[in-house]
Amino acid sequence: MQKTTIKETWKAAWSVPIIRWRLITLLILIPVFSFLLPIFFNHIEKRKGIVLNDWVLAHVPAHNVSVIIFTVIWGMIFLIMYRGLYKPTILINYLFTLAVVTVARVTCITFVALDPPVGLVNLSDPLTGLFYGDALIIKDLFFSGHIATLAAIFLCLEKRNDRILGFVAVCVLAFLLLIQHIHYTIDILAAPVATYICYRFTMYLLNRKKETNVYQKSESVSTLD
Repeated sequence: MQKTTIKETWKAAWSVPIIRWRLITLLILIPVFSFLLPIFFNHIEKRKGIVLNDWVLAHVPAHNVSVIIFTVIWGMIFLIMYRGLYKPTILINYLFTLAVVTVARVTCITFVALDPPVGLVNLSDPLTGLFYGDALIIKDLFFSGHIATLAAIFLCLEKRNDRILGFVAVCVLAFLLLIQHIHYTIDILAAPVATYICYRFTMYLLNRKKETNVYQKSESVSTLD
């Protein structure tokens, strides 16, 4: 049986009204978030927070593992983007989950003002650094956006081996963030829990009873055999 091409997959997905409107919504949300988030992060960098007494960090020597951190993050992002090329609903679920997670993070960061951990080693992203230059954000702490990003990928991937890889990536990243003292332990532990809640809420919104049948049909249309 001949496989469906990526172009045919997305054309079929676009023909389903519910998917088309969700893609349009995402195309609106992405630039809105891109405009508002730098303003928010610039604001929190100027405020005074508290420094937590973190027993774990106190016993972990700080080292710069930026390249490994972003290799893990970007590797998993590329994986879900690749899977999303052949099954658009995977990408849609991930991006909507990430949007809800972002709102949750902004809310938590607003009410939980923290200063960076003692011994923090600045995180240098070899990829996004090309676009953001010397901009340094170090007070977006509770909860960890790095862990939340990978936890959302883990939850939205569907293949068994992909999910195993996603779980391992979350665990490895948690360890690396502690080594670099980027986050407090509580930031890292809270992130998967918060992300799971956001994911379940997102899936509830995307799969409400009146839309379930249409959405399930759209998934079968957009799936590459």
